[in-house]
Amino acid sequence: MATEETAPTGRPRPWLLIVLALAVIGLVASWMWPTDSTGLASPSSNAGAQTPGRRDQKKADPADLQVRLDDLKAPRPELGPAERNPFRFQPKPPPPPPPETARPAVPSGPPPVTGPPPPPPIPLKFIGIVEEKQGGLKVAAMSDCRSTYYGSEGQVIDGRYRLIKIGVESMVIEYVDGRGRTTVRLEGCPAR
Repeated sequence: MATEETAPTGRPRPWLLIVLALAVIGLVASWMWPTDSTGLASPSSNAGAQTPGRRDQKKADPADLQVRLDDLKAPRPELGPAERNPFRFQPKPPPPPPPETARPAVPSGPPPVTGPPPPPPIPLKFIGIVEEKQGGLKVAAMSDCRSTYYGSEGQVIDGRYRLIKIGVESMVIEYVDGRGRTTVRLEGCPAR
């Protein structure tokens, strides 16, 4: 007995299309169907607890049911200072530190001066360098914006200052007694 098998065709069967269409319609309808605003009802946390029936309840005391009007006439407590400001969006400031007990006496003036006062600043401006190519001698040109002075390393300038070092963009100068060593940048005097 030979059975003929039908060759599968490329067309879907009509009953399969109908079942698929019903499933899509059911899915869309369940998604679009109006529900309550709370969604699914969640079980109560005390659903398993036994609630006492009417027989187990005690009778209410009539004294508990009376309104105490005298308490309404009692004076109200005074309002304290307002601590909330609805227009200020900042956290509360920390409480003030506790008051300290006795502090040791601290002098309120400037600290006492120890030693002689510092010398006044050196008023000379470093305005240029003159170099001798053969001997390697450097001569610095300085000015106090009234007079011009010249000197090489180690020389005394104007009888008050000693030139310590001449650099490319600065010089180091100090008073003859060794105080007030200062580095002076290469710059000119202001226009008169």
